[in-house]
Amino acid sequence: MPPSHPSQPSSANHSSTLDRAAPPAHASQFALLAQKRFAPFFWTQFFGAFNDNLFKTALLVMLTFDALSWTAIPAATLNIVIPALFILPYVVFSATAGQIADKYEKSYLARAVKWLEIAIMVVAGIGWFSHTLWLLVAAVVGMGVHSTLFGPVKYAYLPQNLKPDELVGGNGVIEMGTFVGILLGEIGGALLVSHKPYGIELVAGATLAVAVIGLLASYRIPLSPAPAPELVISKNPFAESIRNLAFSRGNGTVFLSILGNSWFWFYGALMLSQFPVYAKDYLHGDHGVFVLLLTVFSLGIGTGSLLCEKLSGRKVEIGLVPFGAIGLSVFGIDLHFASLAYHNTAAVDVQGLLHQAGVLRILADIVLIGVFGGLFIVPLFALIQTRCDPAHVSRTIAGMNIMNALFMVASALLAMVLLKLGASIPQMFLATALLNALVALYIFSLVPEFLMRFMAWLLIHTIHRVRVEGAERIPEQGAAVLVCNHVSYVDALVIVAASPRPIRFVMDHNIFKIPFAGWIFRTAKAIPIAPAKEDPWLMEKAYVDIAQALHEGDLVCIFPEGKLTRDGEINEFRGGIAKIIARSQVPVIPMALRGLWGSVFTRDKENLFERVFTRGARSRLALAVGATVPPHEATPEYLEERVRDLRGDWK
Repeated sequence: MPPSHPSQPSSANHSSTLDRAAPPAHASQFALLAQKRFAPFFWTQFFGAFNDNLFKTALLVMLTFDALSWTAIPAATLNIVIPALFILPYVVFSATAGQIADKYEKSYLARAVKWLEIAIMVVAGIGWFSHTLWLLVAAVVGMGVHSTLFGPVKYAYLPQNLKPDELVGGNGVIEMGTFVGILLGEIGGALLVSHKPYGIELVAGATLAVAVIGLLASYRIPLSPAPAPELVISKNPFAESIRNLAFSRGNGTVFLSILGNSWFWFYGALMLSQFPVYAKDYLHGDHGVFVLLLTVFSLGIGTGSLLCEKLSGRKVEIGLVPFGAIGLSVFGIDLHFASLAYHNTAAVDVQGLLHQAGVLRILADIVLIGVFGGLFIVPLFALIQTRCDPAHVSRTIAGMNIMNALFMVASALLAMVLLKLGASIPQMFLATALLNALVALYIFSLVPEFLMRFMAWLLIHTIHRVRVEGAERIPEQGAAVLVCNHVSYVDALVIVAASPRPIRFVMDHNIFKIPFAGWIFRTAKAIPIAPAKEDPWLMEKAYVDIAQALHEGDLVCIFPEGKLTRDGEINEFRGGIAKIIARSQVPVIPMALRGLWGSVFTRDKENLFERVFTRGARSRLALAVGATVPPHEATPEYLEERVRDLRGDWK
C-alpha cells in the first residue's frame, strides 16, 4: 500500500469515494425515513402494498378453504382467475395512469388514489358482510386499478424529490418497504381470515383501517409539480400503450433496462407461484413452512435492495446488475440440487423443518436469490429514472408496468407448460435459472455498458480501494473532453467507475483486435485510433468520430500521452488534444490517476509476484478530477501541467 504523500491534495472539500468511507449520518438511506420529502410517501406506498396483499390473500385463503359456501366455481380455478383479474388493469390502464402522473401534481394524485382505496374497501366490506362474491371480485379489480394508478406516481416521485446520490438508497428503501409490505399483507390476510368466528369481520375492518392510515400519510406528502401539465390524455388506452412502448424503445439502454426489470418479475412470479406446492409436496411442510419461504425470500429482497447503496458508492451503479444476474442463476441452480438432496418424507411444521438435514442450504439459496434480486432490480429502477426523458418519466414507468404484467402472465403460462410436460418444481427452478442466464447474456450483449461497469465495479471492490476527488466536476450532461495520464491497462475501468454517465474512450486500435476486450470496447462505442505513420486514414477517422460524439453531447476521454508509461512518470502530451478542441469548442476536464503504478496492470519491470505481495490486497489508488479548463486555454502543455499538479508525487 503506497504511503500517504504530503503533496497529495486534500479531499476534505471536494471528494467522493468509490469505497466510500462512512457517510455522515444525515446521508444514510435510513435517514430519509425521518424527512418529510420521503417518509410520508414511503408510508403511503407501504400501506398500499400491505393492503393489496392483505385483502387479496384473505380472499384467496377464504375461497380455498370455504369455497362451497360462496360459489360452485372450483377453488383451483379461482386461485388462477383472481390474481389474473388483479393484474389485468396493469395491462389495460398503465399507459393512461402514466399520462395522468405526468400531467398532474403527484401529492394530489397520491391522495386521490388513497380516497379510491377507501371506496374500494367499503365495497369489499359490503361484499364480506353480505356474502356477495361478485362484489369482492370487483374490489380485487379495483385494487388492481388502485395499484396501476399509483405505480407511475411512485417511481416518478423519487427523482423529483431525491438528490442524485440519494436515488439508489431511496429506491432501495422503497423496494424493501414494498416487499416487506407484501409479505406482512400476505401473512396478515391468511391469519385474520382464518380467525374463527370473526375472520371476515376482522379482514373487512383491517383493510378499511389500513386504507385510512395510508390516506392520512398521503396528506403529508410535499408538492411535486407536474412535468407535463399541458399533456392531453389519450382516450384510447391501448393506442397509448403502444405509443409508450414505442417511445421507450427510442432509448435503447432504458428499454433494455425495462426488459431486465420485467424479466425479474417473470423470474420472481414463477418462483413464488410454486412456493405453496413446493412447501407442501417437497418439503412436506404445513402452511407455516410456506410462510417461512415467503419470509426469507422477502427479507432477501429487502436486504439486497438496501445493500445497493453501500455497494454502489451511493450513485447509480449499473455494474451491480450483472452481479445480481449471476447470483440469480447460481443460487437458482443450487436450489434445484439442494431440493434433490432433501430426503425428509414426514410431515413437519417450521420447527420440525429446521431440524431436517439440508434445509439450511435450501433456505440460504432462497435468501440469496432474494438478495441478488435486489441487487439486480434497484439499479435498473434508478437507471430508468435518470436516463429517460424527465417529462416522460411516469409514462415510461407505466410502459414498464405493462411489460411487467405481460411477463408475469408469460411466467404463469410457462409454469403451466412445464407442469404439463411433467417437470418437477425443482426442475422448474433449474429451467428458470438457466433462462435467466440466457436473458442476461442477451441484454448485456446489446448494452455492454452493463459489463464495463461490472468489470469496473469488480476492480474497485476486489483488487483496489479507489478514492475519487472532485467527482462532482464530471458533468452529468453535455459534451466535454476528459484527459488523463495513462498508467495501466485498467485506467478506463477506473474512470468508468467514477463517472455518472457513459464515456466514449479513444483507444489504440490494437486493443480492438483482442477477442473479448475488442468486443466490449467496440460495442461500448470506444473510438479506435492509430498513429499517422501506421494508418493515416484511421487516425483522421478517429478525429471525425470524436467531433461527432462531442456534437451529440457525449463525454470523450483521451490519454494525451499516446502510450502507457514505462517508468511511472507522465510522458509529454501530444498535439491531438489541440486538434480535437480546434474542431469542437468544448470544455476540457483534467484528471490524474494515482497509486496504480507498480500494480499487476502496469508495465513496471519489477518482479510480478513481489509487486503483488508488496502492495497487498485491496491496495489504495485515487482518481483526482480537476477544475474545468475552457477550450481557449486547453493547450497540450497547460493540460499536462494541470494533470501533473493533480497527480503530485504519488505514482
